[in-house]
Formats: sequence, structure tokens, C-alpha cells
Amino acid sequence: TLTPLLCSRMLKVERKEEHGRIFAANERAFQAVLGAYRGTLQWVLRHRPLTMLVFASIFASTALLFSWMPKGFLPSDDVGQLFVLTEAAQDISFDAMKNLQQQVAQIIERNPHVENVMSFAGAGGPSATLNNGRIFVTLKPREDRPSADEIVRELRPALSHIPGINAYVQNSPTIRVGGRLSKSEYQYTVQAPDTGELYKWAPQIEAKIRSLPGLANVTSDLQITQPQITVDIDRNKASALGVSAQTIENTLYDAYGARQVSTIYAPTNQYWVVMELEPRYQTDPSVLSLLYVRSSTGALVPLNAVATLKPTVGPLAINHQGQLPSVTISFDLRPGVALSQAISEVNQGTAQMRLPATLIGTFQGTAQAFQSSLAGMGILLALAVFVIYLVLGILYESFIHPVTILSGLPTAGFGALVTLLAFGIELNMYAFVGIIMLIGIVKKN
Repeated sequence: TLTPLLCSRMLKVERKEEHGRIFAANERAFQAVLGAYRGTLQWVLRHRPLTMLVFASIFASTALLFSWMPKGFLPSDDVGQLFVLTEAAQDISFDAMKNLQQQVAQIIERNPHVENVMSFAGAGGPSATLNNGRIFVTLKPREDRPSADEIVRELRPALSHIPGINAYVQNSPTIRVGGRLSKSEYQYTVQAPDTGELYKWAPQIEAKIRSLPGLANVTSDLQITQPQITVDIDRNKASALGVSAQTIENTLYDAYGARQVSTIYAPTNQYWVVMELEPRYQTDPSVLSLLYVRSSTGALVPLNAVATLKPTVGPLAINHQGQLPSVTISFDLRPGVALSQAISEVNQGTAQMRLPATLIGTFQGTAQAFQSSLAGMGILLALAVFVIYLVLGILYESFIHPVTILSGLPTAGFGALVTLLAFGIELNMYAFVGIIMLIGIVKKN
């Protein structure tokens, strides 16, 4: 309704007018293109079997190219922020972790493209253990620096020379899709009901994934070698001396647990009174034998009189995915490797290991979302073409004419895929959206 109305008001009756040389040159060029198009169209109509053979070849090539193309999820973006995860030895103290964390932060601050740095050390937030740290990095405005990926490549070698701590630099993704926060972007989680079997196979799976050529920065959240002191209570002796297990636990918490026993109220502030050992005793396991436990009769009993102190190793943390113990192996992609290739390598590598049936290995986070979206993307394209066919069939009241129009889709899809391949761009979600739009454009024309 709008177009005829505007035509009645805006279109003018053509009059014979003299045009200039520019118009004439453009008209000759247009006529040449039109003549070439007419000539090729006539040639095609004269060679119909050959035309159909070429069309079938392009259709088959498009299908093969679509299945063969490297596929990704969301391309890397630049939001002006970086995220750094740090990890030190499992037996590190807080003071030592703080010093190492400050060294990492100072190196990042000295980078000329960094504007602000905010650093955290120890347990808190996404980190549940003392030997982890987080650093949030704000970059300078985009026009004053290179891309975030280039800055990541600059920082990684500089941070790799700090003894005692590993730093993992990430370009913060625009959209973080599920999964736990890990030291690398993509995650593969191994689960098992038996922690013994899980801890036996997880290092082997990590070593296998580390050997794959398309992956880099392969790390794991498995931390089961923390030095610890096991207090083995002699129940008979403790009972004879009037000492309960709860009393021993409370004594140890008073010594090492930073128990708040009182509050001092000042006119403008208040201060917690915390009970603990002197700092010089807190890092020495041998002083445990000097602790005394108060019995039910009020007498002080040496701890080593009712318990045996054994140095052992144990897990720093036991992670769970759902309700099962889990180990998450994270990894990045090497330059030029698509996410689909990396997932295929991991699946093939783990299949060769012949893992026990009780072990469950799944991708998490972005990798899992990629698998889910990729599984439905082909169906989505097919449904888009089918819906367009229905609409065209209704418009033309024909079953054949829509097929004639849609026959241009394989050629357009082939050109789109070849263009992505020529520029080294993987078939990611943005490219999928572009292909769906291309289908609509071809149909409209």
C-alpha cells in the first residue's frame, strides 16, 4: 500500500533530456554487463546437461565443504580486560603466596599497555585453596594499544620466569558460557564415583591431552599432594586421661584456626580478639607435640601423649561436578586450530586410552555449548530452507517455482564457505548467522 502511494506522488513523467559524458559512459558499461549476462545465460540454456552437472558438483562440494570446514563457537573479542589466574605449590604459606602474587602483579603493571591492576591472593571468590590467586587487568583505550590477544602473547613469556608460581593469562571472553573458572579457556571434566580410580586415571588423561598437537596451556585442578599432619588419636589413652576427640579438635582450632574470642569496642571502631599461636610456631609442624590439651579433670595433657602425629599427603581440595568427584582439565587452542578440531583430537585421544566404564569424560563450558549448538545448526539451516520453500510455494501457488528460486542457494553457500576459507576464518556462530541471512537474500532476489 505504501509503495504505490509514494510512486503516485514522487515519480515524474520522463521527458527527453540530453545527458552528459559520464552518464553515457556509465550507460555503455551497464549495457556491456547486460550483454555479457545475456550471452552467458543463452550459453547456459544451450548446454543444459552440462549446466546441471556443474550444479550437482557445486551442490556436492558445498555439502562436503560444510562438513569439512573448521568450526568454532564465538571468536575472540577485545573488551579491554584481561584475567590472570596464578597457582603456586600446594604447601605454600599465605605470606609466601602474597610475595609471589605481588611479583606477578608488578610485571603486569610495567607493561606499557596496562592501565590498572587489581590482585587477590589466597582462598576466596572462585578460588577455594590458598595456593591460588586472581588478577584483573584493565587495558588502555583501544586506540593507544594493540589487540588484547597480542598483549596476552607479550605477557605470557614475561610471567613464565617467576620461580615458584605459574601465571595463566586469558583474554576475558565477551560471553562466558557455563563451566567453572579455570586456568585456560576450554574445559574437559572427568568424573567417577571412586576417588581412587579418578585420581589414578586423571593424570594419565591430562598427559594424553597435553601431547595432542592442537592444544596448548593444558592444566588440571587436581591437587592431591598437599603435605599434612595426620593426628591419629589413641582412643584408649585419651579415654583413660579424660580427653575427648572434640577437645583435641578445639585445641587445634584455637592454635591454628584464628578463633575470635572477644571484641574490643573503641569510641570509633571495634577490634576482634583472635586466639592463635605466635607466627613463628604456625609454620613448624614439630611444635604440635608441645601443645597441651585440657582433660575433663582440668589437668593439662600433652597432645603427643594421646595421639600420634604422622606426616602424610592429602588432597588440597576435592572438586565435584554435580554429585560426583571430578577433575577438570583445561586447555587453550594453538594458533590456526579450530575448536571442532581440538574436540575431535581430545575424543580420539581419550578413546585410545580405553578408560574404565565408571569414568565419565565430558566437555564443559564453552566447549559443551559449542557441541550443543553445532548439533542443531544443520537442522536449523534445513528448517530455514523448508520454511522459505513453504512461503514461496504459497506466493507462487506452485511446487516447482520455489525449487527454481532456491536452486541458487548451493552456489551462494559455496561462495560463502570458500570466502571464509580464503580469509582463514572458521565457521563460527557469527558466520552461521551470516549464512542464514544469505539464504534470505538469495530468496528475496
